[in-house]
Amino acid sequence: MTLFDFNEKANQPLADRLRPRSLDDFVGQQHIVGPGRLLRRAIEADRLTSSIFYGPPGCGKTTLAHIIAQMTKAAFVRMNAVTSGVTELREVLKAADDRRKMYGQPTYLLLDECHRWNKAQSDSILPAIEEGLIRFIGSTTENPMISMTPAIVSRCRLFAFQPLTAQDLRQALTRALKDPVDGLGDLHVQVDDDALEHWVRTAAGDLRMALNALELAALTTPTVSGQIHITLEIAEDSIQKPVIKVDDSLYYDMLSAFCKSLRGSDSDAALLWCARLLYAGVDPRLIARRLIAHASEDVGLANPQAMVQAVTAAHALELVGMPEARLSLTQAIIFICESPKSNSVVMAMATAQADAERGQLGAVPEHLRDAHYGGHERINDTSGYLYPHDFPGHWVEQRYLPDGFEEVRYYQPSDQGMEKDIADARRTHRGQK
Repeated sequence: MTLFDFNEKANQPLADRLRPRSLDDFVGQQHIVGPGRLLRRAIEADRLTSSIFYGPPGCGKTTLAHIIAQMTKAAFVRMNAVTSGVTELREVLKAADDRRKMYGQPTYLLLDECHRWNKAQSDSILPAIEEGLIRFIGSTTENPMISMTPAIVSRCRLFAFQPLTAQDLRQALTRALKDPVDGLGDLHVQVDDDALEHWVRTAAGDLRMALNALELAALTTPTVSGQIHITLEIAEDSIQKPVIKVDDSLYYDMLSAFCKSLRGSDSDAALLWCARLLYAGVDPRLIARRLIAHASEDVGLANPQAMVQAVTAAHALELVGMPEARLSLTQAIIFICESPKSNSVVMAMATAQADAERGQLGAVPEHLRDAHYGGHERINDTSGYLYPHDFPGHWVEQRYLPDGFEEVRYYQPSDQGMEKDIADARRTHRGQK
């Protein structure tokens, strides 16, 4: 190792120095690289075809690509979609073509942040993938089914990476503390158990975040009696709260979980998903709009006060803003979750809408037609209309539906909450309709 190599290594972040160099040292993702798994077999046989590695930050996507580079006999080229474009790609493809013609050597192309390429950039690489000129490895934190062009995704094998487990993080941090060559073993760092657990918990599956926190704490804590002692307080200062990165896929997944928790009457889950969405920077008006929608869609007339709570929370949001309006939103969330549920409102409108779209609804019955203008009696005989308030109970038997729809019942009250009373009143006034 030259002096320049030594200096370069010394300046490398701890997470880079500790990158595993073999599959046996690789941490986590046993569901795809465990013994006998397809991806492991393909890497060991040097037969990996074009693939996309998809998963959250710090879970090993780039590290696994480096392991492939160490194990393969093919050439290995790395590009970043943020800084590289079509011009750089053409140079890589030309070099790959030359290697194949002269030496019969294949080429792997690792493209970090591959979701950043637009359609034109993605299309430029398609012929090379189809012809086998390169073995493409795309690395992305965003759902490729949403963020990438279908043409690229259809030509690649998709491998979904999961956040590392707490045990995975503990294992890697312990190795970093003991390793005297690439880690911090020669610094004699002592980490309290609660400090280590704080990193594990706060990193939330992101090994790079945990290792960066360990390195920062070790390098900024004074040595006392030849030892660096890291307490919980130091650990808390060395790591930031995890930032929830919301791409389109995660945004819709969390929003879906929030809505389904409202419908499922789980106020604890609904509050958690709401808090995560707000912490990630989602416009709180989105939460308010969903509450108003679900007040009708999932509660409806089983508890009409749900709509009042939802609209009031939305109004409070406009009046006082955040963070104070979080309490109003929370109140509405709990009220909707804990209310009796009924989808009779949405079903009633859906069925009526379906009939309206089919057409052939028949004419408006004469006694219901407009009679506010002079001479209306010369066109329509509206004398048969019965004014309900002139009758006991403010109700009278009268046909309001057009011909052919006399027996249709769109609104079917459930037996939940106030709707049970509505159903009883219907039976009293209208028999069993």
